[in-house]
Amino acid sequence: MQKIIEASGISKKFGDTQALKDISFEVSEGEIFGFIGPDGAGKTTLFRLIATLLIPDEGKLEVLGLDSVSGFRELRKNIGYMPGRFSLYQDLSVEENLNFYATVFGTTVKENYDLISDIYSHIEPFRKRLAGKLSGGMKQKLALSCALIHKPDLLILDEPTTGVDAVSRAEFWGMLRKLRQHNITIIVSTPYMDEAMKCDRVALIQEGSILSINQPEKIREGFSRKLFSVKAPEKYKLIIALRSYPGTITTYPFGDSVHVTFRGDEFNNSLYEYLNGMGISNVEINETRAGIEDRFLELMEKGTKA
Repeated sequence: MQKIIEASGISKKFGDTQALKDISFEVSEGEIFGFIGPDGAGKTTLFRLIATLLIPDEGKLEVLGLDSVSGFRELRKNIGYMPGRFSLYQDLSVEENLNFYATVFGTTVKENYDLISDIYSHIEPFRKRLAGKLSGGMKQKLALSCALIHKPDLLILDEPTTGVDAVSRAEFWGMLRKLRQHNITIIVSTPYMDEAMKCDRVALIQEGSILSINQPEKIREGFSRKLFSVKAPEKYKLIIALRSYPGTITTYPFGDSVHVTFRGDEFNNSLYEYLNGMGISNVEINETRAGIEDRFLELMEKGTKA
């Protein structure tokens, strides 16, 4: 299968800040490839390098078979980029924004309407509305339509669903899956673990380094210990107590529970007695399956110790 992105030993600094450190990965044609990591992990810097908006300090980056530095003019014709921050013209209407971007890329809305119809149809009734007056979900659909209007081979989406309601997020990912039939490769960053599970492969990135690359399910399976979900009415008090318990290895809040690992992958009644002595009652402890976030935290912990 053709490689759409081939990155080898990519590094980038801004002053004394090392944004990316020796990044290497490949993305194949037709993949939805996700990058998962906290703010400041290096995702946006990496995406800007792929979009030819920045130049790497070290390493080699090929996109669509071209060098990202020497081939930037040709690459920009074939890349759609949707930055994390809404960057369209807020004082232009929906249709004016779309027509503008089509013109910039030497095409027309009519020529590529089939590609964006599933997306644009949601906002077409509001085509005369100023972009700045749209809701978050509508802005997202307009930005995606503008990024796709020139029929790119590669679509770059930097946290496209941040700040958007759950229904709009689900709709958005449904639209992304439909783009497969147009042979568009997608790289996307997201802070949402449920979205990470919808990618073909994901890369976990932290402090400018890639911790792991694999299929989402295989990343989950890589968790190396038994994981337990602990619940009690006073969650904050529970976290403090669990972190001070001698048999605890790790303790992280997770939704309405606390995810905990124990020495020897087990606990006994002394834990209940300990928690009761700390004034915590009605405790529920059950073994649970690790998610991508649990594996990410485990890899971060190992990296810190190394």
